[in-house]
Amino acid sequence: KLVKNDKGDCFHQPRVRGEDSFEEAPMYVAVLTYMNYGIVILFGYFRDFLRAVGLEKCHQAQEREEQRNFVPLYQDFENFYKRNLYTRVRDNWNRPICSFPGPFFDIMERVSDDYNWTFRLTGRTIENVINMGSYNYLGFAENNVDFLKTVAEETRQYGVGVCSTRQELGNLSIHEKLERLVAEFLGVESAMAFGMGFATNSMNIPALVGKGCLILSDELNHTSLILGARLSGATIRVFKHNNMQSLEKMLKESICSGQPRTHRAWKKILIMVEGIHSMEGSLVRLPEILALKKKYKAYLYLDEAHSIGAVGPTGRGVTEHFGVDPNEVDVLMGTFTKSFGAAGGYIAGKKELVDYLRSHSHSAVYATAMSPPVVEQIIRAIKCIMGVDGTTEVRQLAENTRYLRSRLKKMGFIIYGNQDSPVVPLLLYLPGKVGAFSRAMLKRKIGIVVVGFPATPITEARARFCVSAAHTREMLDKVLQSLDELGDDIKVKFSRHRSSYRPELYDETDFELDS
Repeated sequence: KLVKNDKGDCFHQPRVRGEDSFEEAPMYVAVLTYMNYGIVILFGYFRDFLRAVGLEKCHQAQEREEQRNFVPLYQDFENFYKRNLYTRVRDNWNRPICSFPGPFFDIMERVSDDYNWTFRLTGRTIENVINMGSYNYLGFAENNVDFLKTVAEETRQYGVGVCSTRQELGNLSIHEKLERLVAEFLGVESAMAFGMGFATNSMNIPALVGKGCLILSDELNHTSLILGARLSGATIRVFKHNNMQSLEKMLKESICSGQPRTHRAWKKILIMVEGIHSMEGSLVRLPEILALKKKYKAYLYLDEAHSIGAVGPTGRGVTEHFGVDPNEVDVLMGTFTKSFGAAGGYIAGKKELVDYLRSHSHSAVYATAMSPPVVEQIIRAIKCIMGVDGTTEVRQLAENTRYLRSRLKKMGFIIYGNQDSPVVPLLLYLPGKVGAFSRAMLKRKIGIVVVGFPATPITEARARFCVSAAHTREMLDKVLQSLDELGDDIKVKFSRHRSSYRPELYDETDFELDS
């Protein structure tokens, strides 16, 4: 249903958010996880000793003799971890794919003759692997000649490379068309497109805040947000994930105390959050954050990399999902690399904001303009979503997401995140099960992403499934059947079927402020 604001603009009626599920594993799982890491580390030191005395060959690259006294480029434990822990399961990452990443893809088979130090291709191909790892939320990463006809036409007209920045000779009419369409799609005054999603965050945040400004960042924010915050020179303070008590306490403290030493008022206070967190699958508590933003006169930077196109009745992200006027968010950021099957990112909001970034953002002034075929792919995807039948993909994604999540919970797996999030983390915990799980799934022709320490907390290694509208019910049933069998074989069904929602994430009040 549609509701109207004071200006007469229509927005979708807010949906019930639902809690983010973070069920805790039994105590024995945590104990076994620490024991696993302890055993592997002990064997790692023992193998390093064997390499030092020449009883075992070290396959790792060695420093030249004349560089022995140089300051090391990497920390010692980082080398130790990569050499003795990561190498054991290295075959589960960087698998070479030789097809487009649709609902199926083909993988080039590779083997290792030296225990994962190096790999060689066998020349064979593993075909028709179900893709459960790509961010192809709406299924636009496709290879259909009819669908890509307009992309081919724009390639013939504009070519592939622009070879110039937007401010020089790289500002094409198709770029202007894209930005007008993005602004219309989001329901804001203006928008600007960039050629790289990561740089959209890391290069634009320094243009918005600087020395004398304060950034309040969610503790689980993406690396691009963290890098942008560090490059800005602003003071950074981290609040607990989705915890409104933690955020409000920091806002109060920051306003009362001001800047360190001088106690002057902050020039700006910027709250940085993500719409959907890529590792947890949780949704931002947008209405509550907006209320705090208005109460304490702060600014809000919303990263919708994983939520734009993936949530909301018509795919317009978390603002539509919660029935919020997008103009209430000061800076709307998103990427074209996921739901739109392309590359790049955007910043949207007030016209004054976008015009300012056109002349002050490093990614706008110095970076090469977006490739025309990529721009046309984004335009095609947005038009499809905005069309009369354009919400089909969004509805299908929502159905697939809820179906997969409900079945996994009934099977006894511990999964994280919100019921509407297409990012579905399945907890594996023990490091030995991470490699075994990924290899077993590939044998069943299912491609997944597994993640462990240091990308996750040491006790929360997981497999991350990304649901797509291109997945059919038959594909999902095959994945679920394989997961059910494998979960029993390697014993990763840790759920005790109790609703444990980790209330400390939202209701905790006993915590220390960062200095």
